[in-house]
Amino acid sequence: MTRTGLVLGGGGVTGIAWEVGLLAGLRDGGADVSGADLVVGTSAGSAVGAVVASGEDLEELYAEQTSPPSKEDAGGVFGTREAVTLLGLMLLPGNGRAKRRRIGRAALRAHPGPADDQVAVFANRLRLPDGSLPSWPERDLKITAVDADSGSFTVFDRHGDVDLVHAVAASCAVPLVWPPVEIGGRRYVDGGMRSAANADLATGCDVVLAVVPLWRSFGKKHSMPEQLRRTGARRTAWIAPDEPSLRAIGRNVLDPAMRMGAARAGREQGQRMAAEVSEGWA
Repeated sequence: MTRTGLVLGGGGVTGIAWEVGLLAGLRDGGADVSGADLVVGTSAGSAVGAVVASGEDLEELYAEQTSPPSKEDAGGVFGTREAVTLLGLMLLPGNGRAKRRRIGRAALRAHPGPADDQVAVFANRLRLPDGSLPSWPERDLKITAVDADSGSFTVFDRHGDVDLVHAVAASCAVPLVWPPVEIGGRRYVDGGMRSAANADLATGCDVVLAVVPLWRSFGKKHSMPEQLRRTGARRTAWIAPDEPSLRAIGRNVLDPAMRMGAARAGREQGQRMAAEVSEGWA
């Protein structure tokens, strides 16, 4: 039996919206990939992956993304200073743990306090219709993060003792924008500090589709083609925003004002690509 893997990469507030729109558009065109056997989520993709793997309805998720932004959405928007500082750290030589450690420690200096407010935001966003907080789904779901102090790459799943809300909050903790999230005495930042999607975690799958709002890699080792090659899957593909989607997303991926347009553009792109994706998804 064919085992399918869906990889959802990082991309901020607009990345969440675009991914939800794209998945809805693919389903519109007969290529429903949301039922993948394995879901890998990084940063924005962890938030989308958590709800998709839990079986939440794509149409309801899309409606949320195309509703006006709330006051809660306005928190954590990139300022010029933070953006320039983070970009400078990411452009430092090297690709590995030492570089991630530098970024993580910069995040710890910028936000030495707890991330309780940020965890509460994700608890609210992931809360089920009956008001309860979600637990890990039975389906395979991997959520990525980086240990801010050591630079170690970490993967959370249902086999560990970390709850889903904290795992998603940690994966989405963009350095210098939001505080690192404490789990088990360690503090974690955005899993995208290793790569845009960490697609190489989708090992053991026959078919892998990666959806990557921010596809640019940190060198050849973490390029999308190389990561997908390392999965060992017999068929792989990846989707990045096309030109209309890029225009809708804009330059600031943490700007909630761009969310509605990003979701709509993602859906239209998904509809255009559905036939092509459907041919390889089986």
